Amino acid sequence: MTKIETLSDSSNFALGRLRALLDDGRFAADQRLPPERVLATQIGIGRRALRRALEVLEAEGRIWRHQGKGTFVGPRPVDPQTGLEELSSRTNPLEVMDVRLEIEPILARLAALRASNGDVERLLHLAEKTASSSDADGYELWDSALHRAIAEAAGNSLLLAVFDMVDRIRQDVNWQVLRERARSKDRLSRYVEQHRRVIAAISQREAHAAERAMREHLELVRQSLLTVMTRPAQPDGSLSQNDFNDTKDELRHGT
Repeated sequence: MTKIETLSDSSNFALGRLRALLDDGRFAADQRLPPERVLATQIGIGRRALRRALEVLEAEGRIWRHQGKGTFVGPRPVDPQTGLEELSSRTNPLEVMDVRLEIEPILARLAALRASNGDVERLLHLAEKTASSSDADGYELWDSALHRAIAEAAGNSLLLAVFDMVDRIRQDVNWQVLRERARSKDRLSRYVEQHRRVIAAISQREAHAAERAMREHLELVRQSLLTVMTRPAQPDGSLSQNDFNDTKDELRHGT
């Protein structure tokens, strides 16, 4: 066996050639590499050695392969939905509340500076829909829509994107059940009143008051979740369908 034949069958030699090929800038990020047969011929290595070297490069994150489409330069793109599902599995409601407490008071402050009269009217409408929700699913829907409308009124697309990511993580079914258990009649009434204070500050262009009101609201939500998480066997902390119906009129008026 000749020296050239030995090198062409060496996976380490193949790996070195491939690394040199990627390092010389011939291929741009996300560009597809030539088919294995062509690539092996171009750099003078055997197909078996090439496949093994490609496996190493993929493990290092320098390439990624899609069956039926080929091999591409760079790390594998993260599917947004898969990424959120993975992130949701690694975090918890209290971490989510930490993030909300960092960004949503700022969004409320910016909304007070930038919201149009139409934005304020929409916030009032959404607050009314939240207050008059007759079941847990409806409350989840309108409460999320209200908070997002405040984020939209802030007029910052990057902060809105962060808000949307956190909000999608919040849609985890188990977390929704936890939030439902954390809603007592008294807490719901306080949430409604806090929503009204946030919107009043926004409508009056009182940026600091809007920020403070949103922070107070989210701190109460966080404390409610913490209470349920540390004392799970608290039936009085849950909100049944009857509880919603009994307090519908009270919530509508924020009392």
